[in-house]
Amino acid sequence: MAGDRDGRDRRRARTRPRGRGPPRRRGAGVNGRLDQPLQSRRALLPRPHYDPESFGRVSERIARFLGTARFLVYMTGFVAFWIGWNIFAPAPLKFDPYPFIFLTLMLSLQASYAAPLILLAQNRQDDRDRVQFEQDRARGERNISDTEYLTREIAALRLAMNEVATRDFLRSELQQMVKELDGERRARS
Repeated sequence: MAGDRDGRDRRRARTRPRGRGPPRRRGAGVNGRLDQPLQSRRALLPRPHYDPESFGRVSERIARFLGTARFLVYMTGFVAFWIGWNIFAPAPLKFDPYPFIFLTLMLSLQASYAAPLILLAQNRQDDRDRVQFEQDRARGERNISDTEYLTREIAALRLAMNEVATRDFLRSELQQMVKELDGERRARS
């Protein structure tokens, strides 16, 4: 009896329509299991694709321009023209009266784009600096190891040279032998 009951339960579990059963947990994989990855969902609209490297280069150019005196002169001229136009132009041609709310909005918009672009450029520069630092450190370590190797080689050569007869040593030995031979000749004669 117990075996039949288990078999019927298994058949029921296989034939159970989808949508019934325990609710799926959010983040759970296939069939609510955490050990299986989620199935990818198709987006209604395709995601835009951009090249992060070219975007980074453009942001660096913009950030570099924003940090120049030329930009400050251009921005000052633009703001002065804007304010001058809206103060001295005839009433029907004014498009931003005295509190210059539209100018404030434009400057805020410019600042809201400038700040992330500058941060992106700084992050890219930090990455380049980090890579350069790692290369410099590796180069320094290689230089230290090469220097240590050469130091050991020079020390080994010095030790070997102490065991080798030098020209001066040979001359002094030969001169001493000549003196001894001369002394023996004189003693015989």
